[in-house]
Amino acid sequence: MVYIWNDPSDVPADFGPSVVTFGNFDGVHRGHQQVLSQLIRSARLTQAKAVAVTFDPHPAVIHRPEAAPELIMGLDDKLEALGELGLDAILVIKYSLDLASLTAEEFVEQYLVDCLHASHVVIGHDARFGRGNSGDLDTMKALGDKFGFAVQVISEFGAEGYPLHDDDGMDRRCSSTWVREALQEGDVATAASVLGRPHRMRGEVVHGAARGRALGFPTANLASNATGLIPADGIYAGWLVDQAGKRWPAAISVGSNPTFDGVSRQVEAHVIDRPKEAVEDFDLYGQTVIVEFVRRLRGMVAYRGPEALVDQMRLDVAQAHQLLGGH
Repeated sequence: MVYIWNDPSDVPADFGPSVVTFGNFDGVHRGHQQVLSQLIRSARLTQAKAVAVTFDPHPAVIHRPEAAPELIMGLDDKLEALGELGLDAILVIKYSLDLASLTAEEFVEQYLVDCLHASHVVIGHDARFGRGNSGDLDTMKALGDKFGFAVQVISEFGAEGYPLHDDDGMDRRCSSTWVREALQEGDVATAASVLGRPHRMRGEVVHGAARGRALGFPTANLASNATGLIPADGIYAGWLVDQAGKRWPAAISVGSNPTFDGVSRQVEAHVIDRPKEAVEDFDLYGQTVIVEFVRRLRGMVAYRGPEALVDQMRLDVAQAHQLLGGH
């Protein structure tokens, strides 16, 4: 069981000692996983608790809202992904201008030392923290000497000794930026290789225009406030995970269907192997579902009427079914 605390006051006074790291962890990609696996290993060897500290909202939302990056995943998915790694606890700190005003020493003392009783702090070699990002690795080592914790430096996956290659064959460190770039190009396969799992969105199924049902391909439409970065427009093979946890193969459409006028951009998934009963009996409306993207099948194209679109949809579903059969 992983403890999730939404405020430092939630942490028991006798908690610890702990091995701690901190960061935004957007995407919880393979670089993050490398850091956290080393943290967990250190915690087990020293009989301490393994703890990740993360922030909500993303700091850029507070400091540069006009330029804040689109988040790869929502907070619920981030906490779920972090929890699956084997951590003992996750502390979610509300990011604010007050928090940003703390010096590097004040942040470390208040959160890592006084709150979590850190015996070890695990960070990357390029970590920055404290007011104006004034704290770095040397700062953390000096604070470790002052407060009595050890500092362990970890290189992220895709850097030293763990290469991943981009489209040009160049070694590249796993990063949230790389994932965002891949998704914005519709390259969900590359995103999955950096993430270590398929990219996903999470949201409530809402009523749409019912065009898919009229054409014989009913879809589950995600609400506009669904979390997770929306990949480039196109048709994808993937999975829909319903509220009960059952995984269904799906053909997923992203975009404003150019065959019809006046359609806003949306994400909708057609479940391929749905039950044979009437469509109305397979009701996902109101459920919070997960949509996972495995492979992009094609871009979004305008067709000369519904008949041509239906023919293409049949091909899309058949291709998605064949591809997912191997997963």
